[in-house]
Amino acid sequence: MQGVWTREWIEVNGVRSSRFAVHYLQTPSLFADVRLPIQRPAFAHATSFADLTDDELLLLAKQRGFTGRVTAVGDTITWQHEIDFQPPDGTPDIGRVQRIGPTQMYEHALDSSYVESWRSVASGDEAFLVVRVERAGRLDQILLVASDYFLYVRNRSADLPVAKSLDSLIVATRASRTQIIALLDCEFSTGRVRAGSVPWEIQASTLPWREGHQLAFANAIAVLPDSIHLSVHVSSTERWVVPINTLPKAVLVALFPTTR
Repeated sequence: MQGVWTREWIEVNGVRSSRFAVHYLQTPSLFADVRLPIQRPAFAHATSFADLTDDELLLLAKQRGFTGRVTAVGDTITWQHEIDFQPPDGTPDIGRVQRIGPTQMYEHALDSSYVESWRSVASGDEAFLVVRVERAGRLDQILLVASDYFLYVRNRSADLPVAKSLDSLIVATRASRTQIIALLDCEFSTGRVRAGSVPWEIQASTLPWREGHQLAFANAIAVLPDSIHLSVHVSSTERWVVPINTLPKAVLVALFPTTR
């Protein structure tokens, strides 16, 4: 499953649908997944949450995304979420994967409640990068790269309580506009490392106004001279680590500036 995948459809009770544009990126041990409703407006007028109406904020609450660690036992896969756009519902994320060919796979629920069809977008070609930022022992940001695709995640300021969905949590807590924005302030952005005239261009994001712009997080990373190691931002309140880096030196130099 390493590389970049998109979901073609999900079948539940014999009915196939495709209501989300799904972007999935997996490295050897870490993954990220973002799912945006296909009918979500582009919100071209917005530059921040402040530009959205209360109804538009509620549309963003229907987005999905998660990132964390992945393990496999045979064809059974477990996705352990560290950051989740939606509230946790207490259900483990486990499925059985059936490879159809080099570019196609089905994911089956263990209880046969659903089947999903996935198509490969890029294999990764064994070239991966992951940069993690932890704050107070909690995952705060993560950048995953496979081939020339990336998926970046920034956590919200506080973990969500167990709930069926963001919609139900907003209703149950009678959240104010300020509280709703705090719930939504969790970024999942995906794009191409080199796309057109904008390097690290964000092509899809849970924060729509990020789309079409450069991923600023990449500016905090540099390549050490005469080395394949990366130099990352140093902070007394954060812990930066690079758990995976199999990108060739030439690729690293092309992606990041070189320290002097």
